[in-house]
Formats: sequence, structure tokens, C-alpha cells
Amino acid sequence: MKDKICTAVSTLMLFVPWTILPLRTFDWALQSPVAEIIVYSYAAFMIFSGVFSILAYTKSKVKNKWMQVCTIINGIYAVGAVAILAMGVPGLLS
Repeated sequence: MKDKICTAVSTLMLFVPWTILPLRTFDWALQSPVAEIIVYSYAAFMIFSGVFSILAYTKSKVKNKWMQVCTIINGIYAVGAVAILAMGVPGLLS
């Protein structure tokens, strides 16, 4: 049962980062303070989903083929989110 729940959660986490695309079609989402909050929130979620998938795969031993796919994709999302945050840090410090 734990395997199915972890796999389902990881699968749902695959699609959440793509919800930023329709969200950014609104004018209010492109203005300065809101845009940064949205991007950093999505980056934090992507890092969380990557860590969750990796821990579910390694520590909880949820090792099925679909979980492998979810772990790889969420891991790539997490690395990209860390890069986004790293690019934003100099702007936050100044």
C-alpha cells in the first residue's frame, strides 16, 4: 500500500510544475513582486518533490519501473530549481 501511495504522490508531483504556464498568462502574475514569489514557490516545490521521490525510492524501497521514471524526472526538476534559486540569490542580496 505504501508503494502505491508514494508512486501516486510522485506521479502527481510530475505535473504540478507545468501549472506555472497557464498561471503566467495573467497580467498580475507577470508583475515584479508576484512573479518572484511564484517562481521561488515553484522552485521550492520542485526541490521538495525531487527530495521526496529520491527518499521514497531509496529509503522506503519503492522500486518499481514507474517510480524510477518519477525519481529521474523529479530529480531533474530539483536540479533545475536549484539552478533557478542560485541565479536569483545575487538579486536578492543586492
